[in-house]
Amino acid sequence: MINGIININKEKGYTSHDVVAKMRGILKMKKIGHTGTLDPEAEGVLPVCIGKATKVVDLIVDKDKTYEAVLKLGIVTDTQDMTGNIIRTSVVDVDLSRIKEVAESFIGGYEQLPPMYSAVKVNGKRLYELARLGKEIERKPRKVNIHNIEIIDYNPQEHEVKLIIDCGKGTYIRTLLHDIGEILGCGGVMMSLLRTRVGEFTIVNSLSLDQVEEYVRAGSIQEHIVLIEDIFSSYPKVIVDSRFSKLIYNGNHFFENHVSSAEDFPSKSSNVFVRVYDSQGHFIGIYKYEWEKKRFSVEKMFL
Repeated sequence: MINGIININKEKGYTSHDVVAKMRGILKMKKIGHTGTLDPEAEGVLPVCIGKATKVVDLIVDKDKTYEAVLKLGIVTDTQDMTGNIIRTSVVDVDLSRIKEVAESFIGGYEQLPPMYSAVKVNGKRLYELARLGKEIERKPRKVNIHNIEIIDYNPQEHEVKLIIDCGKGTYIRTLLHDIGEILGCGGVMMSLLRTRVGEFTIVNSLSLDQVEEYVRAGSIQEHIVLIEDIFSSYPKVIVDSRFSKLIYNGNHFFENHVSSAEDFPSKSSNVFVRVYDSQGHFIGIYKYEWEKKRFSVEKMFL
């Protein structure tokens, strides 16, 4: 049984669900989940959780992300990328300094309107399902956090801008690029998208589906799996005395006097998360240390 995360480099043409289906076939396992939708034409980092690691899907989805994107100015489509129907074209009469000024104005975040071609649900229906029927409904804008935007290349003849974007969860990059184009007055569309980072997972250490299949055949796939506990390596490690193992095996809270040892034991008057292990070194789960009560309460179990 495999438990952990494999950092997949999603190729063009695959949906995130396609990747999960492929992984189920390769690993001969059903309990597999992805950590955030990437459009079929987008590429890059897609951590895939396997076995008990499916419990951390929501935690990985919440992590910050980095993208490389290409914005083509002067075109607007109904999907905000090059797969859609062209709504309008415009003359591009802006220079690099103005593009940079507008792009950087989004740093810090803004209220973003989810695109119709998205997986957001409204009244039980996916927006893209309604969009394919030619329907457009009212959506509520959502606050998204843009940590940084950097222009790394500009082709003034083709009006193409290559950017690196660091952002928080729930950000639609094609919508961000569309919004930049709107403020510039000429419109814009996303030409390509590469996700290079999700939290600690980077494209440098990612695997293609073909590589995963190759490692499975060779019997070496375990070497490429990130352990669940490693996702929380920044949390202090707490080991519970063997006399109180029953408490943690049953998911009960425990107190400071039940701890046999701890690394970087929390000393501030605040609640912090810790990794909890039994006396044999088995990872049990994530607990929250509640300072006022001087106790540890379970957040997620991985037994």
